[in-house]
Amino acid sequence: MKNLQVSVLLCTHNPRMEFLSASLEGLRAQTLACDEWELIVVDNASASSVQIAPRIAWHPHGRVVREEKLGLTHARLRGFAEAKADLFVLVDDDNALKSDYLERSIKLAAEWPFLGAFGGQSHPKWEETPPEWTRRYWHLLGVREFMDDRWSNVLGGEQPVPIGAGMVLRRSVAERYASVVGHNPARAALDRAAGKLTSCGDTDLALIAIDMGLGTGQFSRLELQHLMPSSRVEEKYLAELIHGIHYSATILASFRQLLPPLPSRSERLLKWYEGRHVNPRVRKFDQIERDARDAARRALAAFHEGKKNGAK
Repeated sequence: MKNLQVSVLLCTHNPRMEFLSASLEGLRAQTLACDEWELIVVDNASASSVQIAPRIAWHPHGRVVREEKLGLTHARLRGFAEAKADLFVLVDDDNALKSDYLERSIKLAAEWPFLGAFGGQSHPKWEETPPEWTRRYWHLLGVREFMDDRWSNVLGGEQPVPIGAGMVLRRSVAERYASVVGHNPARAALDRAAGKLTSCGDTDLALIAIDMGLGTGQFSRLELQHLMPSSRVEEKYLAELIHGIHYSATILASFRQLLPPLPSRSERLLKWYEGRHVNPRVRKFDQIERDARDAARRALAAFHEGKKNGAK
């Protein structure tokens, strides 16, 4: 058996089976020979009726492991512990990688040894054509389409942070992240769990590379399809997603000592004035974003107050 060049980690919880099948078919079509990579499907406490093992019987190094602790972060940590290669590729159960994704990932990792985490383009494949008003929120759904490659090893507003779908990760970064979460279990709550639309766990994971003196990047030659059910562009779902993402982003910023100062009175007045001149839906979603950040700040204040009182 050749040395494994890459471990593909596919985490799933009660998957929509036609989407999972498309994800697995994308992996089966990879141009990289199967004896050069392994496939680990992490079943994160799915219902007992979910049968995955027969669907990966084609892969000589494919296996299913069960993680009973619910949450995407817990599933990923289990995948990291099981993986044998030094390079990981993260795949969601609604992602279909382009057939050259694994080969290109290996080449990019060799060409860019100072990058600890990188990703590529995520093209939406809509179940139904979405309303045009939703376009401004597609990036929140994990849509990433671009022409220029970018990388950086300095935190900032233009940091090219890869999303979890298709993220390529070095083992050293994954192991450091596992250690960080082990010392601060609250970080595991940054990602999806039990229907909650909390987020930013993949951002936290990627930024560990920066903490280690490495960089992050995005490459247009890496491409996948993100399968999008019609429910993802319903107004109710997007409202919940906006709240979850901005709540989580505020918590993550506090973990990294990057929490911005509260807006001044004049900034709040300007935002109020601008809000009067946008359509009601945008105004509603902007308010949800502000409410989420305020809720996160209150939760942080309560946490720190509890710690202070507990120390007395």
